Amino acid sequence: MVNKIKQLQQSTIEQISKIIGDTNIGLTGSQIGQYLKEKNIKDIEPSATKWKRLYCALLNNHNITQCSNGTIHFIKHIMEPNKYLSDKEAFDSRREMLNEVLCFEGYQITESGGIAKAEQVKTISEAKQRTDNFKAKLELIGVHDMIFMYCKEELLTKNYFHSVLEASKSIFDKIRDISLLQGDGAGLVDGAFLGASPMLIINNYITDSEKSEHKGFANFLKGVYGMFRNTTAHSPKIKWAINKDDAIQAMIIISYCHKILDNVQKIR
Repeated sequence: MVNKIKQLQQSTIEQISKIIGDTNIGLTGSQIGQYLKEKNIKDIEPSATKWKRLYCALLNNHNITQCSNGTIHFIKHIMEPNKYLSDKEAFDSRREMLNEVLCFEGYQITESGGIAKAEQVKTISEAKQRTDNFKAKLELIGVHDMIFMYCKEELLTKNYFHSVLEASKSIFDKIRDISLLQGDGAGLVDGAFLGASPMLIINNYITDSEKSEHKGFANFLKGVYGMFRNTTAHSPKIKWAINKDDAIQAMIIISYCHKILDNVQKIR
């Protein structure tokens, strides 16, 4: 006799479906249909959007069987490591996002793609601390919202190289928006923050100490451009290795720049 797995909350099944059926990084429509068929789960809404199609199928199976075996077995099926031999990043990313949801139910996906029991969490903070998800780590440390606006897809797919590139672009886009100047990098910073009469100031810009702080920040922006924006834009990913810890530190620096820019004054 097969042991019945306790019923998952409907909201959990919905979140699982949204991750697996995500438009950008989820399964394709044909994969969803194929895997549902392979696990003998009825595909009751094949013309619906991907996540809704999957949600309807899993919830229907859940209601008929009065247990979550179908959903759990489906997850195990799509998380078989041999399906990700050419894309380990996709496996790691999908596993991390699913685990952030499953830990509320007391389950986790192991490195081998299996499902194991885990200590059940009750709060969002606990879930984010439990997961190794890059985006969750950034949310926990409170990086600036603009970072998530500029690199949502890259963050979700745990692409550290392009995450840093897109996040660094956001700083200079913000300066252009505030100053109405064009250009990029050092030229843009010089035009907006430096010279005899700067256009943007980060403080009262009266005392020598305030002027020194202001100029220091302008030079800091140039350093950020040279370190992250310029390097990632001109170096292929394979030649500019960056791991998760490096990427988190880069995001903290970029976030700091945004928080200063949030309070700049435009004086001319």
